[in-house]
Amino acid sequence: MRRAATTVVWVCCAAWLAMPASAQQTRQIPAQGGDAHASHASHYEPMKLPQHARAFYQSVRGIDNMSVRRTASGNLLRFSYRVTDPALAKLLGDKSTTPYLYGEAKHVLLEVPVMDNIGQLRQTGTLEVGQEYWMVFSNKGNLVKAGDRVNVLIGSFHIDGLVVQ
Repeated sequence: MRRAATTVVWVCCAAWLAMPASAQQTRQIPAQGGDAHASHASHYEPMKLPQHARAFYQSVRGIDNMSVRRTASGNLLRFSYRVTDPALAKLLGDKSTTPYLYGEAKHVLLEVPVMDNIGQLRQTGTLEVGQEYWMVFSNKGNLVKAGDRVNVLIGSFHIDGLVVQ
């Protein structure tokens, strides 16, 4: 089986090399986010948060525009959100609560890193309507990848099923 596959590859490569240069044009797709392993773009988009889920989080949790994105290095994940009701979203700005990000694919629990002079890498304090806030989770070892589903857990405040971009 392996020998047949190798033969097919050699035949295809030989046929491509025998073509004139004008017919050999290939489309170059740049790597996204500086990731060395992202040599091709996927034709599939991750499933967005459904409209009814967004309406639920806005009416019950006081937030909308939630997203989780990888940083350029992939070692950090940034959770961003916009506050629509500060009273409902107060746990997000509470310094005494510890936020976690749970990666469903690998069953990992990520924490917000704490810097010596700065403290936790998250915005805390009094929340304001219409203001966008963020918190960063450590993704050391690249355990959570783009396209993975994650849950944000802050005390009794849970946001489930976000897709990492």
